[in-house]
Amino acid sequence: MNRLYHYPLSPFSRKVRLALGEKRIEVELVEERYWEQGIEFLRRNPAGQVPVLRMNGRHLADSQAICEYLEETAPTPPLLPRDAEGRYEVRRLCAWFDGKFHREVTAKLMGERVFKKLRGGGVPDSAAVKSGSRDIKYHLGYMTHLLETRRWLAGNDMTLADFAAAAQLSCLDYVSDVPWDKYESVKDWYAKIKSRPAFRSLLADNVPGFRPASHYADLDF
Repeated sequence: MNRLYHYPLSPFSRKVRLALGEKRIEVELVEERYWEQGIEFLRRNPAGQVPVLRMNGRHLADSQAICEYLEETAPTPPLLPRDAEGRYEVRRLCAWFDGKFHREVTAKLMGERVFKKLRGGGVPDSAAVKSGSRDIKYHLGYMTHLLETRRWLAGNDMTLADFAAAAQLSCLDYVSDVPWDKYESVKDWYAKIKSRPAFRSLLADNVPGFRPASHYADLDF
């Protein structure tokens, strides 16, 4: 059995879970409190980060590397376009959400409100929270710009870029940190992603000590 070491509110874990679900690859989920840096986990991934996928007798790390491995070993349905320009755009947007969005928004809002508590790090830094709440508006505005001329973020077909973005936003939506009402086109896009079978396990996540927002699992939110 394939096994994914993950944490429910890790956007990078969620990105891989979405790719696995879309490709209908069965996997056993093993929750990993990766910040505790346990010896066994570090043996699986010396970087000490989730997700780690055990597949074909080896441990695979890094969400983007894992997803591209899945794309090469289980190409149906495709999550990357066939043409070079299309693949570039998907990879550019994956880097945007995995890097810039996570650094400017998710790491500040989830990091201060959720992970600081989990790690016993004290009270949230209000300046970081305010910064994340401000910066998410810029990113949602950019997504609105993309969706004005495209059905999906990277083009007319759903791709890994959509999963990278949805993984970040779904974590924030769990704690009601996304101002959906001001960004209707992004909300409509997210509703399409949210209704896919691959998303079901994410909507069932429940982290002790952090109740999901009332609308979190609602497909018609």
